[in-house]
Parts: sequence; C-alpha cells; structure tokens
Amino acid sequence: MIELRRSAERGHANHGWLDSYHSFSFADYFDAKHMGFGPLRVINEDRINGGAGFGTHGHRDMEIISYVLDGELAHKDSMGNGSVIRPGDVQRMSAGRGVMHSEFNHAQDRTTHFLQIWIEPNVRGIEPGYEEKHFSETEKRGRLRLIASPDGQDGSVTIHQDAKLYAGLFDGEETARVAPAPGRRVYVHVARGEIAVNGIVLKAGDALKAADEQSIELSQGREAEVLLFDLP
Repeated sequence: MIELRRSAERGHANHGWLDSYHSFSFADYFDAKHMGFGPLRVINEDRINGGAGFGTHGHRDMEIISYVLDGELAHKDSMGNGSVIRPGDVQRMSAGRGVMHSEFNHAQDRTTHFLQIWIEPNVRGIEPGYEEKHFSETEKRGRLRLIASPDGQDGSVTIHQDAKLYAGLFDGEETARVAPAPGRRVYVHVARGEIAVNGIVLKAGDALKAADEQSIELSQGREAEVLLFDLP
C-alpha cells in the first residue's frame, strides 16, 4: 500500500511571525484522515521570522525532534539545557512526565526554517531528557544516515519508541534502497528539492506513506533532502 500526501494538501497557519505547514492534525488544523502514521504524530514545517519564537510552554509524554534546514534555533528548557541548533543538528527532547521549554530565532535578519517532529513514546511518565548531535552533509550525501533510533545505534539520538529516522541528501544518480521488515511501515517526507520514491516523483513538502512494501527506493534526486521513518 502506497499513499501520497502532497504539500498543498497539508494544513497551513500563518501567524505573522510564524508560517507553519502541518502534515498531520495540529492545533486549529484538524483532519480525521490525517491524525498521524503509527507513532508518528506531528511533522510541522515551520518558518520563524527574525527576532521571534515560541515562548515558554509545556509538553509531556512525547518525543520531540527538531531538524533545522536553514538559520538557527535557540532552545532553553526547565532541565537547564540551553543551546543553538543549526543545519545538520538534530535535537531530541523527551518530554516524559513534563518539561517546559522555549524556542527562538535571535537572528533579526534571517528566517529560521525547520521541521518539528513529534513521535509518541512507548513509555509514559519517564524522567525528561535532552540530546543534541550534528550530522554533516558528507554523512548524508547519497545515502540514508540514521539520525534517531531506540538504542542510539551508529551515533544517532535515542528516542523512546521502536522507530528509526534517517536523513539523506540526493542529487543526480545517487540512490538508496531500504527493505522494511514484515509488518513495518515507512513514511518519507521531502524537506526540499525533488526525488522519486518507488518511481513516484515527490517535491518539497510532499510525503509518501507505505505499508507492506518489500522495498522503498529513492532515486532521481534534484537537490533533495529527505527524511525517512521506519515505523511499527
């Protein structure tokens, strides 16, 4: 089974300081057909104006991953963490039994463009946690680099769910193929550029849901940056 989710079909909210596209139901955007995919609950493509951001707010029982495409994002939380993440950085916050945090773009003359991803955990009420790692373009060039997993495999950030997240950069003849284990689902989100997934051309903001597929092949990339989720 393959199902497409085109960029233009996503929910959209423009708050002036924040321009956000929602792949799944979020905030004031609700679509009963798009509540998530397995434990993958949120993919928001956010653009934050310079000098703006999300004030302090709370989360609980959610694995939250931030993936910066352009600009920088400052983070502070009630665990005492404070950092600035940039393209190539992957930030994971396990909200657990409750955490407060804020996210801000301090660069007055530059927009921050990033993906905010929520994955429902397989444990609840745990101690909140935070992790941040950098993955270079070289590591992602022409391949799918594991960036999040349940056991921190290959230097990925650790999430509390039986799910894996890969990132890749593809251009020209560069290709990658994954063979999902029986019963697993795959979600491919194109962050930018263009790429063919099992021969279907996807552009920036497009996504593909796959279940019971023996193979997922990425090819014919045109300056493509892709996230692939291996989900239960």
